[in-house]
Amino acid sequence: MTDTNREMLRTTFGQDAELYDQCRPSYPPPLFTDLATLAGLGPHARVLEIGCGTGQATLPLAQLGCTVVAMDLSPDMVAIARRNLAQFPNVTVVVSAFEDWQPSDGTFDAVLSATAFHWLDPEVRMIKAADMLRPGGSLGIVSTHHIAGGTNAFFADAQRCYERFDPTTPPGMRLTTDDETPEEAAEFDRSARFGPAEFRRYEWQQTYTAPEYLNLLMTYSGNRAMAPQARAGLFACITHLIDDIYGGAITKQYRTRLAIAHKTP
Repeated sequence: MTDTNREMLRTTFGQDAELYDQCRPSYPPPLFTDLATLAGLGPHARVLEIGCGTGQATLPLAQLGCTVVAMDLSPDMVAIARRNLAQFPNVTVVVSAFEDWQPSDGTFDAVLSATAFHWLDPEVRMIKAADMLRPGGSLGIVSTHHIAGGTNAFFADAQRCYERFDPTTPPGMRLTTDDETPEEAAEFDRSARFGPAEFRRYEWQQTYTAPEYLNLLMTYSGNRAMAPQARAGLFACITHLIDDIYGGAITKQYRTRLAIAHKTP
């Protein structure tokens, strides 16, 4: 991904923040149990969350009793996150790009980025995250992958819809169970600021009707960036598959992954 594409695409999520809040699923609860154990989080632990969206990962951190500073690029996303977290005085939500933000009150016990770290400048993200942490503090990166499982045949058919209406789609793509762990571990190693990364994985499913699935697709940057006519054709093709071929609902298999490492002295 080029710098220009990354900067453009990462701003699309706030274009319909209410839809994002409604449609994006939360994260598996065991993830936060593991995060609390691996990072030593609990009441009064100071956590910086990068790319908080509307607060899907912020809420479990707040419920752990952590003191959280959460940030997002989008003022609309931040407004909804503040609404969703209004009952937690231990949470502050700010509008900022991580690359530009500077803390005013010391370091953090943990830095967390859920489904957002890949949107940060790769020349900056590891080093700046380390700079934000106390010695021994933890960097946690959460990613969610669509993997083989669920209604597999539908997703193979839907890929042909993408190939028809989106010429940038690589031909012949199919779902696998791979989630590209080696490169993420290598980024921790290249930074020379962290110890060995540990990984935890959580698999889960969600079922969608055609309207629910199209709403979900509109929360993804690639679909939002499509030309309206091409997107309309794509969505009509997908709706036909779900309603006319697959009985009105399909199931998507997810794997959420937590990668975590501790800052070295």
